[in-house]
Amino acid sequence: MNEFSKLPGVGKKTAQRYAYRVISMSEGEARAFSEAILDVKRRVRFCKICGNFTEEEVCGICKTRDRSLICVVKEPKDVIALEKLHEYKGVYHVLHGVIDPMNGVGPNNIRIKELLERVGGGQVQEVIMATNPDVEGEATALYIAKLLKPLGVKVTRIAHGVPVGSELEYADEVTLARALKDRKEI
Repeated sequence: MNEFSKLPGVGKKTAQRYAYRVISMSEGEARAFSEAILDVKRRVRFCKICGNFTEEEVCGICKTRDRSLICVVKEPKDVIALEKLHEYKGVYHVLHGVIDPMNGVGPNNIRIKELLERVGGGQVQEVIMATNPDVEGEATALYIAKLLKPLGVKVTRIAHGVPVGSELEYADEVTLARALKDRKEI
């Protein structure tokens, strides 16, 4: 239970359920489960170009997609979220964090230098900042944009606003203000 409770989002009760499930597994099932965990640790690594998870030195996205368009995200799970849309045709750059001085994370602690090297290569036309719309994500996006502007590359930010299917009366003031400010013609 102690080990399961170390996983994000797993509380005491969930950890207990997981532990009981492992106990009830056959020895073969338990061995397969533990081997799967060890196999992932042995085989999965970060892509040497974008920083996303891969089993190869360079991920499939970096090998096959449009390198003139880079979408910058905080972590690999953000790549998964964007890939579910089947809309984006460019490559990614995973920062593995955001600037967060309160927790001792500065620009040198995340993969900003690697992004600047990629853009400095000359074939990148646009960088899309897709960090979270929180204080740290916004600060990181602005910091990176400031570094990229002199390189002559277009820097854009994903839109933020009122979620589809929600009601205006329930939107917080910051979200509603951003949606109004970032409106577009229809």
